[in-house]
Amino acid sequence: MIRKRPPEPPEPALHGTNGSIVAGGDVNNSVTQHVETQQAFFLPPEAQGPIPADAAKTGMSNIQAVAAGGFVGRTSELASLEAAFTGPGEVLVQAVHGLGGVGKSALAAEWAGGRRDTVRWWITADTAPAVDAGVAALARALQPGLTGLPAEVQTERAIRWLADHPDRWLLILDNVEDPAHIRPLLDRIPGGRVLVTTRLASGWHRHAAVVRLGVLAPADAVELFTRILTQHGPRDETGAEAVCAELGYLALAVEQAAAYCAETGVSPYAYLDQLASWPATMYAATAEGGDSARTAARIWRLTLDRVAATPLAGDLLRVLAWYAPDRIPRDLLAPLGTPPEVNAAIGKLAAYNMITANDDGTLSVHRLVQALARTPDPEDPHRRAEDIATARDEAAALLASAYPDDEDEPANWPRFQALLPHTDSLVDHHSSDHDTLYTAVALDRASRYRKGQGALDLALSGLQRALAVQLRLRGHDHPSTLTARNNLAASYVAAGDYDRAIPLHQATVGIRERILGHDHPNTLNSRNNLA
Repeated sequence: MIRKRPPEPPEPALHGTNGSIVAGGDVNNSVTQHVETQQAFFLPPEAQGPIPADAAKTGMSNIQAVAAGGFVGRTSELASLEAAFTGPGEVLVQAVHGLGGVGKSALAAEWAGGRRDTVRWWITADTAPAVDAGVAALARALQPGLTGLPAEVQTERAIRWLADHPDRWLLILDNVEDPAHIRPLLDRIPGGRVLVTTRLASGWHRHAAVVRLGVLAPADAVELFTRILTQHGPRDETGAEAVCAELGYLALAVEQAAAYCAETGVSPYAYLDQLASWPATMYAATAEGGDSARTAARIWRLTLDRVAATPLAGDLLRVLAWYAPDRIPRDLLAPLGTPPEVNAAIGKLAAYNMITANDDGTLSVHRLVQALARTPDPEDPHRRAEDIATARDEAAALLASAYPDDEDEPANWPRFQALLPHTDSLVDHHSSDHDTLYTAVALDRASRYRKGQGALDLALSGLQRALAVQLRLRGHDHPSTLTARNNLAASYVAAGDYDRAIPLHQATVGIRERILGHDHPNTLNSRNNLA
Protein backbone atom coordinates (compact mmCIF):
# COMPACT_ATOMS: atom_id res chain seq x y z
CA MET A 1 0.00 0.00 0.00
CA ILE A 2 1.42 3.40 -0.90
CA ARG A 3 0.49 7.01 -0.67
CA LYS A 4 -0.28 8.48 -4.05
CA ARG A 5 1.49 11.63 -5.17
CA PRO A 6 -0.77 14.72 -5.30
CA PRO A 7 -2.11 15.48 -8.78
CA GLU A 8 -0.27 17.96 -10.97
CA PRO A 9 -1.89 21.42 -11.33
CA PRO A 10 -4.36 21.32 -14.25
CA GLU A 11 -3.43 22.93 -17.53
CA PRO A 12 -5.95 25.16 -19.32
CA ALA A 13 -8.34 23.10 -21.45
CA LEU A 14 -7.54 23.24 -25.16
CA HIS A 15 -10.42 23.39 -27.62
CA GLY A 16 -10.33 22.77 -31.33
CA THR A 17 -12.90 23.93 -33.86
CA ASN A 18 -15.07 20.95 -33.01
CA GLY A 19 -14.99 21.64 -29.27
CA SER A 20 -12.95 18.54 -28.34
CA ILE A 21 -11.22 18.31 -24.97
CA VAL A 22 -7.59 17.47 -24.41
CA ALA A 23 -7.15 14.94 -21.58
CA GLY A 24 -5.50 16.48 -18.57
CA GLY A 25 -7.45 19.72 -18.70
CA ASP A 26 -9.76 21.15 -16.08
CA VAL A 27 -12.48 18.54 -15.73
CA ASN A 28 -15.20 20.80 -14.36
CA ASN A 29 -14.89 23.64 -16.87
CA SER A 30 -13.87 21.65 -19.94
CA VAL A 31 -16.93 19.38 -19.95
CA THR A 32 -19.34 22.28 -19.66
CA GLN A 33 -17.63 24.25 -22.42
CA HIS A 34 -17.60 21.24 -24.68
CA VAL A 35 -21.33 20.70 -24.40
CA GLU A 36 -22.01 24.37 -25.04
CA THR A 37 -19.97 24.37 -28.27
CA GLN A 38 -21.61 21.18 -29.53
CA GLN A 39 -25.08 20.73 -30.97
CA ALA A 40 -26.32 19.98 -27.49
CA PHE A 41 -29.97 20.12 -28.41
CA PHE A 42 -29.97 16.55 -29.70
CA LEU A 43 -28.40 15.07 -26.53
CA PRO A 44 -30.50 13.91 -23.57
CA PRO A 45 -30.64 16.48 -20.78
CA GLU A 46 -28.68 14.24 -18.40
CA ALA A 47 -25.73 14.28 -20.81
CA GLN A 48 -25.22 18.01 -20.28
CA GLY A 49 -24.15 17.82 -16.64
CA PRO A 50 -21.88 15.74 -14.43
CA ILE A 51 -22.68 12.14 -13.62
CA PRO A 52 -25.05 12.20 -10.62
CA ALA A 53 -23.60 11.25 -7.25
CA ASP A 54 -26.18 8.48 -6.86
CA ALA A 55 -25.66 7.06 -10.35
CA ALA A 56 -24.67 3.68 -8.92
CA LYS A 57 -26.69 3.70 -5.73
CA THR A 58 -28.00 0.18 -6.41
CA GLY A 59 -24.52 -1.14 -7.16
CA MET A 60 -22.81 -1.86 -10.45
CA SER A 61 -20.20 -4.38 -11.57
CA ASN A 62 -18.87 -5.95 -14.75
CA ILE A 63 -16.76 -8.47 -12.81
CA GLN A 64 -19.04 -11.49 -13.13
CA ALA A 65 -18.30 -12.25 -16.78
CA VAL A 66 -14.59 -11.96 -16.18
CA ALA A 67 -14.72 -14.27 -13.16
CA ALA A 68 -16.35 -17.12 -15.07
CA GLY A 69 -14.35 -20.35 -14.77
CA GLY A 70 -12.81 -22.43 -12.04
CA PHE A 71 -10.94 -21.01 -9.08
CA VAL A 72 -9.19 -22.94 -6.34
CA GLY A 73 -6.95 -22.19 -3.38
CA ARG A 74 -5.14 -18.85 -3.01
CA THR A 75 -6.49 -18.43 0.53
CA SER A 76 -3.49 -16.47 1.79
CA GLU A 77 -3.35 -14.27 -1.31
CA LEU A 78 -7.03 -13.38 -1.02
CA ALA A 79 -6.56 -12.55 2.65
CA SER A 80 -3.55 -10.35 1.84
CA LEU A 81 -5.53 -8.38 -0.71
CA GLU A 82 -8.41 -7.93 1.71
CA ALA A 83 -6.06 -6.68 4.41
CA ALA A 84 -4.26 -4.33 2.02
CA PHE A 85 -7.49 -2.64 0.95
CA THR A 86 -9.07 -2.32 4.38
CA GLY A 87 -7.78 1.10 5.36
CA PRO A 88 -9.51 4.31 4.31
CA GLY A 89 -7.87 7.44 2.93
CA GLU A 90 -5.86 8.14 -0.16
CA VAL A 91 -5.88 5.98 -3.26
CA LEU A 92 -4.66 2.45 -2.57
CA VAL A 93 -2.91 0.66 -5.41
CA GLN A 94 -1.84 -2.98 -5.29
CA ALA A 95 -0.06 -4.63 -8.23
CA VAL A 96 -0.26 -8.42 -8.49
CA HIS A 97 2.54 -9.60 -10.78
CA GLY A 98 3.58 -13.02 -12.00
CA LEU A 99 4.32 -15.24 -14.95
CA GLY A 100 1.76 -15.21 -17.75
CA GLY A 101 -0.86 -17.88 -17.06
CA VAL A 102 -0.17 -18.11 -13.33
CA GLY A 103 -3.69 -16.93 -12.47
CA LYS A 104 -3.37 -13.20 -11.75
CA SER A 105 -6.63 -12.24 -13.47
CA ALA A 106 -8.50 -15.13 -11.86
CA LEU A 107 -7.28 -14.05 -8.42
CA ALA A 108 -8.34 -10.46 -9.06
CA ALA A 109 -11.76 -11.52 -10.31
CA GLU A 110 -12.35 -13.87 -7.40
CA TRP A 111 -11.38 -11.25 -4.83
CA ALA A 112 -13.26 -8.38 -6.50
CA GLY A 113 -16.37 -10.51 -6.94
CA GLY A 114 -16.75 -10.72 -3.18
CA ARG A 115 -16.28 -7.00 -2.49
CA ARG A 116 -19.15 -4.71 -1.47
CA ASP A 117 -17.95 -1.55 -3.20
CA THR A 118 -20.77 0.32 -4.92
CA VAL A 119 -18.92 0.21 -8.26
CA ARG A 120 -16.59 -2.67 -9.18
CA TRP A 121 -15.24 -2.10 -12.66
CA TRP A 122 -12.88 -4.25 -14.72
CA ILE A 123 -10.69 -2.58 -17.34
CA THR A 124 -8.34 -4.37 -19.72
CA ALA A 125 -5.35 -2.06 -19.42
CA ASP A 126 -2.67 -3.42 -21.74
CA THR A 127 -2.44 -0.09 -23.64
CA ALA A 128 -3.13 3.55 -22.81
CA PRO A 129 -6.07 3.71 -25.31
CA ALA A 130 -7.52 0.57 -23.71
CA VAL A 131 -7.46 2.27 -20.30
CA ASP A 132 -9.28 5.30 -21.72
CA ALA A 133 -11.82 3.06 -23.43
CA GLY A 134 -12.48 1.15 -20.21
CA VAL A 135 -13.02 4.37 -18.26
CA ALA A 136 -15.35 5.66 -20.99
CA ALA A 137 -17.36 2.44 -20.75
CA LEU A 138 -17.69 3.07 -17.01
CA ALA A 139 -19.12 6.53 -17.75
CA ARG A 140 -21.75 5.06 -20.08
CA ALA A 141 -22.66 2.46 -17.48
CA LEU A 142 -23.07 5.16 -14.83
CA GLN A 143 -25.01 7.46 -17.17
CA PRO A 144 -26.30 5.85 -20.39
CA GLY A 145 -27.21 9.26 -21.82
CA LEU A 146 -23.50 9.97 -22.34
CA THR A 147 -23.41 7.58 -25.30
CA GLY A 148 -23.80 10.47 -27.76
CA LEU A 149 -20.74 12.31 -26.47
CA PRO A 150 -17.20 11.74 -27.82
CA ALA A 151 -15.27 9.04 -26.03
CA GLU A 152 -12.76 11.45 -24.54
CA VAL A 153 -15.58 13.40 -22.89
CA GLN A 154 -17.04 10.20 -21.49
CA THR A 155 -13.61 9.41 -20.03
CA GLU A 156 -13.42 12.85 -18.42
CA ARG A 157 -16.89 12.51 -16.91
CA ALA A 158 -15.99 9.12 -15.38
CA ILE A 159 -12.73 10.41 -13.94
CA ARG A 160 -14.59 13.33 -12.36
CA TRP A 161 -17.10 10.95 -10.78
CA LEU A 162 -14.33 8.69 -9.48
CA ALA A 163 -12.47 11.66 -8.03
CA ASP A 164 -15.60 12.98 -6.31
CA HIS A 165 -16.65 9.63 -4.79
CA PRO A 166 -13.46 7.89 -3.68
CA ASP A 167 -15.19 5.68 -1.13
CA ARG A 168 -17.59 4.01 -3.55
CA TRP A 169 -15.54 2.16 -6.13
CA LEU A 170 -12.94 -0.47 -6.96
CA LEU A 171 -11.10 -0.54 -10.29
CA ILE A 172 -9.36 -3.65 -11.63
CA LEU A 173 -6.72 -2.68 -14.19
CA ASP A 174 -5.94 -6.00 -15.82
CA ASN A 175 -2.80 -7.00 -17.72
CA VAL A 176 -0.96 -3.68 -17.45
CA GLU A 177 2.06 -3.71 -19.77
CA ASP A 178 3.56 -0.39 -18.71
CA PRO A 179 2.95 1.64 -15.53
CA ALA A 180 2.94 4.77 -17.70
CA HIS A 181 -0.30 3.60 -19.31
CA ILE A 182 -2.22 3.95 -16.04
CA ARG A 183 -0.30 6.81 -14.42
CA PRO A 184 -2.47 9.59 -15.97
CA LEU A 185 -5.56 7.93 -14.48
CA LEU A 186 -4.04 7.37 -11.03
CA ASP A 187 -2.75 10.94 -10.90
CA ARG A 188 -6.28 12.31 -11.18
CA ILE A 189 -8.11 10.22 -8.59
CA PRO A 190 -7.17 11.30 -5.05
CA GLY A 191 -8.86 8.32 -3.39
CA GLY A 192 -10.34 4.92 -4.08
CA ARG A 193 -9.21 1.35 -4.60
CA VAL A 194 -7.18 0.11 -7.59
CA LEU A 195 -5.99 -3.45 -8.14
CA VAL A 196 -3.48 -3.98 -10.96
CA THR A 197 -2.52 -7.27 -12.58
CA THR A 198 0.66 -7.37 -14.62
CA ARG A 199 3.44 -9.60 -15.86
CA LEU A 200 5.93 -6.90 -14.91
CA ALA A 201 7.79 -7.53 -11.68
CA SER A 202 9.71 -4.25 -11.68
CA GLY A 203 8.97 -0.59 -12.23
CA TRP A 204 6.20 -0.38 -9.62
CA HIS A 205 8.03 1.16 -6.68
CA ARG A 206 6.71 4.65 -7.52
CA HIS A 207 3.21 3.50 -8.42
CA ALA A 208 1.99 0.64 -6.25
CA ALA A 209 2.74 -1.94 -3.62
CA VAL A 210 3.54 -5.26 -5.29
CA VAL A 211 2.47 -8.83 -4.61
CA ARG A 212 4.16 -11.68 -6.44
CA LEU A 213 1.84 -14.53 -7.39
CA GLY A 214 3.41 -17.95 -7.77
CA VAL A 215 2.08 -21.21 -9.18
CA LEU A 216 -0.72 -23.16 -7.54
CA ALA A 217 -0.04 -25.40 -4.58
CA PRO A 218 0.15 -29.01 -5.84
CA ALA A 219 -3.09 -30.03 -4.10
CA ASP A 220 -4.92 -26.99 -5.49
CA ALA A 221 -3.66 -27.71 -8.99
CA VAL A 222 -4.94 -31.29 -8.78
CA GLU A 223 -8.28 -30.03 -7.47
CA LEU A 224 -8.60 -27.64 -10.40
CA PHE A 225 -7.70 -30.38 -12.87
CA THR A 226 -10.17 -32.92 -11.47
CA ARG A 227 -12.94 -30.34 -11.13
CA ILE A 228 -12.72 -29.52 -14.84
CA LEU A 229 -12.17 -33.14 -15.86
CA THR A 230 -15.28 -34.37 -14.04
CA GLN A 231 -17.60 -31.44 -14.73
CA HIS A 232 -19.91 -33.65 -16.82
CA GLY A 233 -19.65 -36.80 -14.75
CA PRO A 234 -17.17 -39.23 -13.20
CA ARG A 235 -13.91 -39.83 -15.07
CA ASP A 236 -10.71 -41.75 -14.48
CA GLU A 237 -8.58 -39.28 -12.54
CA THR A 238 -5.51 -41.52 -12.33
CA GLY A 239 -2.45 -39.56 -13.33
CA ALA A 240 -3.86 -36.11 -12.52
CA GLU A 241 -1.03 -35.48 -10.06
CA ALA A 242 1.57 -36.43 -12.68
CA VAL A 243 0.04 -34.09 -15.28
CA CYS A 244 -0.04 -31.17 -12.85
CA ALA A 245 3.56 -31.79 -11.84
CA GLU A 246 4.68 -31.97 -15.46
CA LEU A 247 2.96 -28.64 -16.11
CA GLY A 248 4.65 -27.07 -13.12
CA TYR A 249 1.31 -26.34 -11.39
CA LEU A 250 0.73 -23.38 -13.72
CA ALA A 251 -2.97 -22.55 -13.47
CA LEU A 252 -3.58 -21.85 -17.17
CA ALA A 253 -1.73 -24.97 -18.32
CA VAL A 254 -3.56 -27.17 -15.81
CA GLU A 255 -6.91 -25.77 -16.91
CA GLN A 256 -5.97 -26.21 -20.59
CA ALA A 257 -4.91 -29.83 -20.10
CA ALA A 258 -7.96 -30.74 -18.02
CA ALA A 259 -10.36 -29.23 -20.57
CA TYR A 260 -8.61 -31.16 -23.34
CA CYS A 261 -8.88 -34.44 -21.44
CA ALA A 262 -12.54 -33.78 -20.57
CA GLU A 263 -13.51 -33.09 -24.17
CA THR A 264 -11.46 -35.76 -25.96
CA GLY A 265 -11.82 -38.57 -23.41
CA VAL A 266 -8.03 -38.86 -23.16
CA SER A 267 -6.85 -40.08 -19.77
CA PRO A 268 -4.29 -38.05 -17.79
CA TYR A 269 -1.55 -40.60 -18.46
CA ALA A 270 -2.40 -40.67 -22.18
CA TYR A 271 -2.19 -36.88 -22.17
CA LEU A 272 1.33 -37.12 -20.77
CA ASP A 273 2.29 -39.55 -23.53
CA GLN A 274 0.94 -37.20 -26.19
CA LEU A 275 2.71 -34.26 -24.55
CA ALA A 276 6.02 -36.13 -24.75
CA SER A 277 5.50 -37.18 -28.38
CA TRP A 278 3.92 -34.01 -29.83
CA PRO A 279 4.77 -31.19 -27.43
CA ALA A 280 4.22 -28.29 -29.85
CA THR A 281 0.74 -29.55 -30.76
CA MET A 282 -0.30 -30.25 -27.19
CA TYR A 283 0.92 -26.96 -25.78
CA ALA A 284 -1.28 -25.17 -28.30
CA ALA A 285 -4.29 -27.51 -27.97
CA THR A 286 -7.53 -26.10 -26.57
CA ALA A 287 -10.92 -27.62 -26.03
CA GLU A 288 -13.84 -26.69 -28.28
CA GLY A 289 -14.94 -23.19 -27.39
CA GLY A 290 -11.68 -22.46 -25.61
CA ASP A 291 -9.69 -19.34 -26.35
CA SER A 292 -6.78 -20.36 -28.56
CA ALA A 293 -5.07 -17.08 -27.70
CA ARG A 294 -5.18 -17.99 -24.00
CA THR A 295 -2.59 -20.74 -24.03
CA ALA A 296 0.75 -20.56 -22.31
CA ALA A 297 2.50 -20.72 -25.70
CA ARG A 298 0.59 -17.74 -27.08
CA ILE A 299 0.84 -15.67 -23.90
CA TRP A 300 4.59 -16.17 -23.59
CA ARG A 301 5.09 -15.41 -27.27
CA LEU A 302 3.59 -11.96 -26.63
CA THR A 303 5.87 -11.55 -23.64
CA LEU A 304 8.95 -12.49 -25.67
CA ASP A 305 7.89 -10.02 -28.35
CA ARG A 306 8.36 -7.32 -25.72
CA VAL A 307 11.72 -8.54 -24.41
CA ALA A 308 13.17 -9.27 -27.86
CA ALA A 309 14.45 -5.70 -28.16
CA THR A 310 16.95 -6.45 -25.40
CA PRO A 311 20.02 -8.14 -26.91
CA LEU A 312 20.67 -11.68 -25.66
CA ALA A 313 17.33 -11.98 -23.82
CA GLY A 314 15.81 -14.54 -26.18
CA ASP A 315 19.09 -16.41 -26.65
CA LEU A 316 19.67 -16.52 -22.91
CA LEU A 317 16.22 -17.95 -22.22
CA ARG A 318 16.71 -20.67 -24.85
CA VAL A 319 20.04 -21.61 -23.22
CA LEU A 320 18.48 -21.72 -19.75
CA ALA A 321 15.78 -24.02 -21.14
CA TRP A 322 18.27 -26.91 -21.24
CA TYR A 323 19.28 -26.74 -17.59
CA ALA A 324 17.49 -27.83 -14.43
CA PRO A 325 14.78 -25.30 -13.52
CA ASP A 326 16.29 -24.18 -10.21
CA ARG A 327 19.64 -22.96 -8.88
CA ILE A 328 21.28 -22.24 -12.22
CA PRO A 329 24.60 -20.50 -11.43
CA ARG A 330 24.37 -17.00 -12.82
CA ASP A 331 28.09 -16.92 -13.65
CA LEU A 332 27.55 -19.89 -15.96
CA LEU A 333 26.17 -17.40 -18.51
CA ALA A 334 29.11 -14.97 -18.35
CA PRO A 335 30.67 -16.06 -21.68
CA LEU A 336 27.48 -15.11 -23.57
CA GLY A 337 28.36 -11.41 -23.57
CA THR A 338 29.78 -8.51 -21.63
CA PRO A 339 28.60 -8.18 -18.02
CA PRO A 340 26.28 -5.26 -18.88
CA GLU A 341 24.76 -7.23 -21.78
CA VAL A 342 24.18 -10.38 -19.74
CA ASN A 343 22.84 -8.42 -16.78
CA ALA A 344 20.46 -6.47 -19.03
CA ALA A 345 19.12 -9.68 -20.54
CA ILE A 346 18.65 -11.29 -17.13
CA GLY A 347 16.99 -8.13 -15.85
CA LYS A 348 14.54 -7.93 -18.74
CA LEU A 349 13.51 -11.59 -18.43
CA ALA A 350 13.15 -11.23 -14.66
CA ALA A 351 11.08 -8.06 -15.10
CA TYR A 352 8.53 -10.07 -17.09
CA ASN A 353 8.67 -13.02 -14.67
CA MET A 354 10.09 -15.32 -17.35
CA ILE A 355 12.93 -16.12 -14.95
CA THR A 356 13.64 -15.43 -11.28
CA ALA A 357 16.94 -13.92 -10.15
CA ASN A 358 17.53 -15.40 -6.69
CA ASP A 359 19.38 -13.73 -3.85
CA ASP A 360 22.01 -16.48 -3.76
CA GLY A 361 23.34 -15.68 -7.23
CA THR A 362 21.35 -18.36 -9.03
CA LEU A 363 18.49 -18.22 -11.52
CA SER A 364 15.24 -20.17 -11.71
CA VAL A 365 12.94 -20.81 -14.67
CA HIS A 366 9.49 -22.35 -14.64
CA ARG A 367 9.77 -25.84 -16.13
CA LEU A 368 6.94 -25.21 -18.60
CA VAL A 369 8.68 -22.07 -19.87
CA GLN A 370 11.73 -24.25 -20.41
CA ALA A 371 9.74 -26.96 -22.17
CA LEU A 372 8.21 -24.48 -24.59
CA ALA A 373 11.56 -22.80 -25.23
CA ARG A 374 13.00 -26.22 -26.17
CA THR A 375 10.09 -27.08 -28.47
CA PRO A 376 10.36 -25.84 -32.07
CA ASP A 377 7.33 -24.14 -33.59
CA PRO A 378 7.58 -22.80 -37.17
CA GLU A 379 4.88 -20.23 -36.42
CA ASP A 380 6.72 -18.75 -33.44
CA PRO A 381 9.78 -16.61 -34.28
CA HIS A 382 11.14 -17.22 -30.78
CA ARG A 383 11.09 -21.00 -31.21
CA ARG A 384 12.81 -21.64 -34.51
CA ALA A 385 14.41 -25.07 -34.70
CA GLU A 386 17.84 -23.75 -35.65
CA ASP A 387 17.87 -21.27 -32.76
CA ILE A 388 16.89 -23.97 -30.29
CA ALA A 389 19.63 -26.29 -31.58
CA THR A 390 22.18 -23.49 -31.30
CA ALA A 391 21.10 -22.82 -27.72
CA ARG A 392 21.38 -26.52 -26.85
CA ASP A 393 24.95 -26.65 -28.11
CA GLU A 394 25.78 -23.38 -26.35
CA ALA A 395 24.39 -24.77 -23.10
CA ALA A 396 26.76 -27.74 -23.41
CA ALA A 397 29.75 -25.51 -24.17
CA LEU A 398 29.05 -23.32 -21.14
CA LEU A 399 28.92 -26.36 -18.87
CA ALA A 400 32.11 -27.86 -20.30
CA SER A 401 34.04 -24.67 -19.62
CA ALA A 402 32.55 -24.21 -16.13
CA TYR A 403 33.74 -27.48 -14.59
CA PRO A 404 36.99 -27.40 -12.59
CA ASP A 405 39.82 -29.58 -13.90
CA ASP A 406 40.63 -31.37 -10.64
CA GLU A 407 37.77 -33.46 -9.31
CA ASP A 408 39.90 -34.71 -6.39
CA GLU A 409 40.37 -31.26 -4.85
CA PRO A 410 37.75 -30.77 -2.07
CA ALA A 411 37.68 -27.02 -2.68
CA ASN A 412 36.20 -27.75 -6.12
CA TRP A 413 33.46 -30.05 -4.90
CA PRO A 414 30.77 -27.37 -4.34
CA ARG A 415 31.19 -26.26 -7.95
CA PHE A 416 30.82 -29.83 -9.19
CA GLN A 417 27.69 -30.26 -7.07
CA ALA A 418 26.22 -27.03 -8.45
CA LEU A 419 26.75 -28.09 -12.08
CA LEU A 420 25.71 -31.76 -11.88
CA PRO A 421 21.89 -31.20 -12.03
CA HIS A 422 22.24 -29.02 -15.11
CA THR A 423 24.44 -31.55 -16.90
CA ASP A 424 21.89 -34.26 -16.15
CA SER A 425 19.06 -32.06 -17.39
CA LEU A 426 20.90 -31.19 -20.59
CA VAL A 427 21.47 -34.80 -21.63
CA ASP A 428 18.02 -35.91 -20.47
CA HIS A 429 16.29 -33.42 -22.77
CA HIS A 430 17.85 -34.48 -26.05
CA SER A 431 18.98 -37.66 -27.72
CA SER A 432 22.62 -38.70 -27.83
CA ASP A 433 22.62 -38.02 -31.58
CA HIS A 434 22.78 -34.33 -30.71
CA ASP A 435 25.68 -34.67 -28.29
CA THR A 436 28.69 -32.50 -29.14
CA LEU A 437 32.30 -32.70 -28.03
CA TYR A 438 31.38 -30.14 -25.35
CA THR A 439 28.69 -32.53 -24.13
CA ALA A 440 31.33 -35.24 -23.90
CA VAL A 441 33.65 -33.00 -21.86
CA ALA A 442 30.86 -32.05 -19.44
CA LEU A 443 29.84 -35.69 -19.04
CA ASP A 444 33.43 -36.81 -18.53
CA ARG A 445 34.12 -34.27 -15.80
CA ALA A 446 30.81 -34.85 -14.04
CA SER A 447 31.31 -38.62 -14.17
CA ARG A 448 34.87 -38.60 -12.90
CA TYR A 449 33.71 -36.54 -9.91
CA ARG A 450 30.88 -38.99 -9.28
CA LYS A 451 33.29 -41.90 -9.47
CA GLY A 452 35.41 -40.30 -6.75
CA GLN A 453 32.27 -39.78 -4.64
CA GLY A 454 31.23 -43.43 -5.02
CA ALA A 455 28.23 -42.80 -7.33
CA LEU A 456 29.44 -45.45 -9.75
CA ASP A 457 26.19 -46.17 -11.60
CA LEU A 458 25.80 -42.51 -12.58
CA ALA A 459 29.50 -42.28 -13.40
CA LEU A 460 29.35 -45.31 -15.70
CA SER A 461 26.33 -44.12 -17.66
CA GLY A 462 27.90 -40.70 -18.18
CA LEU A 463 31.26 -42.10 -19.28
CA GLN A 464 29.59 -44.54 -21.66
CA ARG A 465 27.80 -41.67 -23.37
CA ALA A 466 30.96 -39.56 -23.44
CA LEU A 467 32.90 -42.38 -25.12
CA ALA A 468 30.12 -42.82 -27.68
CA VAL A 469 30.42 -39.13 -28.61
CA GLN A 470 34.17 -39.35 -29.06
CA LEU A 471 33.87 -42.50 -31.19
CA ARG A 472 31.20 -40.93 -33.40
CA LEU A 473 32.91 -37.58 -33.90
CA ARG A 474 36.63 -38.41 -33.64
CA GLY A 475 37.04 -42.09 -34.30
CA HIS A 476 38.75 -44.95 -32.46
CA ASP A 477 42.33 -43.65 -32.62
CA HIS A 478 41.96 -40.05 -31.47
CA PRO A 479 43.74 -39.24 -28.19
CA SER A 480 40.49 -37.91 -26.68
CA THR A 481 38.75 -41.18 -27.55
CA LEU A 482 41.55 -43.15 -25.92
CA THR A 483 41.25 -41.02 -22.78
CA ALA A 484 37.48 -41.50 -22.67
CA ARG A 485 37.92 -45.26 -23.08
CA ASN A 486 40.50 -45.33 -20.31
CA ASN A 487 38.26 -43.35 -17.93
CA LEU A 488 35.34 -45.70 -18.55
CA ALA A 489 37.57 -48.73 -17.97
CA ALA A 490 38.83 -47.22 -14.70
CA SER A 491 35.24 -46.80 -13.51
CA TYR A 492 34.49 -50.43 -14.35
CA VAL A 493 37.52 -51.41 -12.26
CA ALA A 494 36.25 -49.29 -9.37
CA ALA A 495 32.90 -51.07 -9.67
CA GLY A 496 34.64 -54.48 -9.67
CA ASP A 497 33.45 -55.23 -13.22
CA TYR A 498 36.74 -56.58 -14.62
CA ASP A 499 35.04 -58.38 -17.49
CA ARG A 500 34.15 -55.01 -18.99
CA ALA A 501 37.27 -53.16 -17.91
CA ILE A 502 39.86 -55.57 -19.39
CA PRO A 503 38.70 -55.41 -23.06
CA LEU A 504 38.66 -51.61 -22.93
CA HIS A 505 42.20 -51.45 -21.52
CA GLN A 506 43.37 -54.05 -24.05
CA ALA A 507 41.96 -51.98 -26.92
CA THR A 508 43.69 -48.87 -25.62
CA VAL A 509 47.05 -50.66 -25.30
CA GLY A 510 46.78 -52.04 -28.84
CA ILE A 511 46.03 -48.64 -30.38
CA ARG A 512 48.81 -46.90 -28.45
CA GLU A 513 51.34 -49.55 -29.45
CA ARG A 514 50.31 -49.23 -33.10
CA ILE A 515 50.40 -45.43 -33.17
CA LEU A 516 53.01 -44.48 -30.57
CA GLY A 517 55.15 -47.58 -30.32
CA HIS A 518 55.85 -50.00 -27.48
CA ASP A 519 58.12 -47.69 -25.51
CA HIS A 520 56.12 -44.45 -25.53
CA PRO A 521 55.19 -43.21 -22.02
CA ASN A 522 51.49 -43.20 -22.90
CA THR A 523 51.74 -46.79 -24.11
CA LEU A 524 53.49 -47.80 -20.92
CA ASN A 525 50.83 -46.03 -18.85
CA SER A 526 48.03 -47.87 -20.68
CA ARG A 527 49.85 -51.18 -20.24
CA ASN A 528 50.20 -50.43 -16.52
CA ASN A 529 46.45 -49.77 -16.30
CA LEU A 530 45.75 -53.11 -17.97
CA ALA A 531 48.16 -54.90 -15.61
